[in-house]
Amino acid sequence: MITAGCDVGSLTSKAVLMKNKRIIGSYITKSRVKPEVSAREAMQGALQQAGISEDQITCCVGTGYGREKIPFVNVAVSEIACHGKGAKWLMPSVRTIIDIGGQDCKAMKIDASGKVIKFITNDKCASGTGRFLEVMARVLGINIEDLGRMSRKAKTPVILASTCTVWAQADVIKYLNSGYALEDIGAGINTAMANRIAILANTIKAEKDISMTGGVAKNEGVVTTLSKTLGQKIKVARKADPQLAGAIGAALFAEEHKTEQGGKQ
Repeated sequence: MITAGCDVGSLTSKAVLMKNKRIIGSYITKSRVKPEVSAREAMQGALQQAGISEDQITCCVGTGYGREKIPFVNVAVSEIACHGKGAKWLMPSVRTIIDIGGQDCKAMKIDASGKVIKFITNDKCASGTGRFLEVMARVLGINIEDLGRMSRKAKTPVILASTCTVWAQADVIKYLNSGYALEDIGAGINTAMANRIAILANTIKAEKDISMTGGVAKNEGVVTTLSKTLGQKIKVARKADPQLAGAIGAALFAEEHKTEQGGKQ
């Protein structure tokens, strides 16, 4: 049976196709204004990569903030549950998950089966989210993908006085105008992000193995600094793109849903 997961987030939308719990197609795209358009674009990309048609999908689960507006899903599941299940698939040993999305940051603890047993989320401020890094990269005039590598090249990282996106942006502009090296400013941004995330992780008493999911998991500066701050190594899954965790979990839920409904594998 081929199942699908579609995760429509605020910054990116993802789709994953699975057969026998193995990924056969996936796609990540920038989210559009309308969630249904984002979902369709992501799914078409995954279908093209897998070389199959939509009618070959047995069941599709939607997740993310736009999950209720995806027209082609059979059922919608919360992103908390999907990220827990997806992270468990990516890294079976994981017990604490830090997921940083475009508009929120979540810290979760899961049991051996991947079920979320405790979580906390920060969704009232852009700091500690992908949006924060996106804004800062724009101020620096660089691609967000290049921000993480700046920490490696920094000599004297700057300190941002506030984690508030508005005030931090003002600090970055001040440092730029004062002639500070871009690498030192970038490293300061990554550190500010890591410190903000550490607050959530410490709140739920993070236990190893700790893994990061979401697009920020690919920012090596944030991951390295967060590991040092928590005193525990943050593991980033290599089995698949960590940004796909929610969509992977959704595809796995789709298989469970169909099996419960009497579907045949």
